[in-house]
Amino acid sequence: MNMNRHWCHDCQQPLTRREMLRSSAAGFGGLALTALMNDRLPASSSPDPLAPKPPQFSATAKRVIFLFMHGGPSQVDTFDYKPLLERDHGKPLPFDKPRIFSSPTGNLLKSPWKFKQYGQSGAWVSDLFPHVAQHVDDLCIINSMHGSNSRHGGALLELHTGSDTFVRPSLGSWITYGLGTENQDLPGYVTICPTLTHGGVNAYSSAFLPAVYQGTPLGNASIPSDQAAIPFIKNADGTPPDLQRIELDLLRELNDERLAESGPDSSLEARINSFELAFRMQAAAPQLQDISDESEAIVKLYGLDDPVTRNFGRQCLMARRFAERGVRFVQCTHSYKWDQHDNLKADHARNSLEVDKPIAGLLADLKARGLLDDTLVLWGGEFGRTPVAQGSDGRDHNPQGYTMWLAGGGVPGGLVYGKTDDYGYFAVEKKVHLHDLHATLLHLMGIDHTQLTYRYAGRDFRLTDVHGEIAYDIIA
Repeated sequence: MNMNRHWCHDCQQPLTRREMLRSSAAGFGGLALTALMNDRLPASSSPDPLAPKPPQFSATAKRVIFLFMHGGPSQVDTFDYKPLLERDHGKPLPFDKPRIFSSPTGNLLKSPWKFKQYGQSGAWVSDLFPHVAQHVDDLCIINSMHGSNSRHGGALLELHTGSDTFVRPSLGSWITYGLGTENQDLPGYVTICPTLTHGGVNAYSSAFLPAVYQGTPLGNASIPSDQAAIPFIKNADGTPPDLQRIELDLLRELNDERLAESGPDSSLEARINSFELAFRMQAAAPQLQDISDESEAIVKLYGLDDPVTRNFGRQCLMARRFAERGVRFVQCTHSYKWDQHDNLKADHARNSLEVDKPIAGLLADLKARGLLDDTLVLWGGEFGRTPVAQGSDGRDHNPQGYTMWLAGGGVPGGLVYGKTDDYGYFAVEKKVHLHDLHATLLHLMGIDHTQLTYRYAGRDFRLTDVHGEIAYDIIA
């Protein structure tokens, strides 16, 4: 399978046709305009650029759910147990620190939480995640992650796009570009309550990829998840569906006449595709976003009956509903709460209480429905935190060594992969850079990361740029 795509500049169209498209578009929902249109669209090898495409080789994962903990959770307080950190609490770090990020850090700070071993694997998890701990035998915990940037904005973009310095297509955009989506009535990439800071829309942008591959936001971080929905799904003027269908058919007829005269026009075809998708979504999206059909047991499983867990619980439930309907990439964001330069004990405890039960509920629900086998769940933040104190009760940013975990989608459960040093500062064994994580994720989806390329501005780009080594040990 040839995964290469090539850029094609807009062809100029008569003004009257463009005016026709603009005036008719208003009747098909603003989503098509905000999330799927672009002034310059590339050629498409298929009439529908979101049509499913076969993977290059046998894939173990068909879709991704990314649980993003914005701010940077502390690895030494969650999944990376360090007995020496507890023993040497209050002592100086016995080796040189990396360059500080914000303000000076002090001596070693032990975790305020106790760690226990769980499951047949005996993986260590702190008291912050008692519900997730019950699922450790389904988790592949990577304790040797590292990145290149210690600032939220750069680190967040590196995690999401592979670059901490340039605007690049996001991970979800690359995956949707490479594989299309399984449901033609919904976007291929959905991000629920995305962050407004530290890169904002660039974290789910398609950048120079066709706009059809960018993430469709449901609300944002300032909106409760029960108010986050696909926007503008109803027509502002109340045009009935049968009349919309006539309008779309007229556009198609005019388009066919134009193509017969001048040949293929990829820009016009892409715009028509965006309107068609928005039209189809008007029937599919409302039912998907209405969770009244969920049982009381599911409501409790995700914590929707508790005001503490309700907000993130609904995000996780919506992620399952999107995933089971064939959306290729879904992101849930717990934003922006994990940046504890001080008040670590109180704020990390509050954060974990909000997400622990919903995440465990999602894992249990996916597994019970047989979806975990081919759904890859990814958890983590843009970096970790220092094992040394900042102030009396805080930790600074630490991209040198931290934890992320995977579940389902072809990764071995009950595996703790890689190590940081004895105090949890630097990744030292089986190190996994973010480029390596991206390469591995694409491999699990059946894509060779070196071949998923897009030609733009005279060169071929890819998610991993010139980097990325697949971590074959975390592939079952």
